[in-house]
Amino acid sequence: MKPPPFDYARPETVDEAVSLLAEHGEEAKLLAGGQSLVPLLALRLASPSVLVDLNGVRGLDHLRLEGDRLVIGAMARHRDVEELPELRSRCPMLFEGVSLIGHVAIRNRGTVGGSLAHADPAAEWPSLVLALDGEIDATGPKGVRTIPAGEFFDTYFTTALAPDEIVSEIRLRLPSGAGVGSCFVELARRHGDFALAGVGALLGLDEGGSVSDARVTLIGVRDRAVRSLGAESVLRGARPGEELFAEAAEAVDKEIEPVSDIHATSEYRRHLAKVLVRRALARAAERAGGA
Repeated sequence: MKPPPFDYARPETVDEAVSLLAEHGEEAKLLAGGQSLVPLLALRLASPSVLVDLNGVRGLDHLRLEGDRLVIGAMARHRDVEELPELRSRCPMLFEGVSLIGHVAIRNRGTVGGSLAHADPAAEWPSLVLALDGEIDATGPKGVRTIPAGEFFDTYFTTALAPDEIVSEIRLRLPSGAGVGSCFVELARRHGDFALAGVGALLGLDEGGSVSDARVTLIGVRDRAVRSLGAESVLRGARPGEELFAEAAEAVDKEIEPVSDIHATSEYRRHLAKVLVRRALARAAERAGGA
């Protein structure tokens, strides 16, 4: 199929892009990696009157480590993050989550900012920024405002971004030091498909071997990515083990609202979420040296 007709703009600066959004409002759509928008255009599920291509904008594709923070420009590609030196050992959860995004061709084109702005509840990036206390910079006509990851995602494909704002930078706080382990696991029907459910887990252990820090996030089981405060509360201060992980998995039950579709029933997704929570926590604890 062919997309509906649209005007095309290729700004060179963030200010130009923001001006175009302010001028055209909701009639404009931003093109970043195009891995979500282009199929929607082809199926005529999206029909903007103006397409604003961000690929010519300078200064949005940076990627760097600043101490314990990873700073990511909105136009940085998934593959850039995946291939960042030391990421596999520094934060396995982030490396594993990004490597599960589609296939290599998709990761070569897809962008971090585009994925976050799209806010697919089955996508990996929303879960990762929640788990790593992410901050998202939104640039609009009034300047830059910083949105904590926990306040960024509203519901299906909906965020706190205003119509005239663009994601410009993302900052994640990476774990450091000994006694920290993390992982990301998901289940999809085929490699590269969106996950039926997925879980990111990070555990920090104190000198006595008890859990001093815990992060548990889930995808595919609600209208947005979920950070399970209930599971984290169960984990903190306790000794890692199968019984603890099972209790933490049960705690996510009240925080998720999976739906049924052609791929899986809500009951199956609920069961799967608990299985993956136990599996992710066990692997994170092993990496932290607690199992």
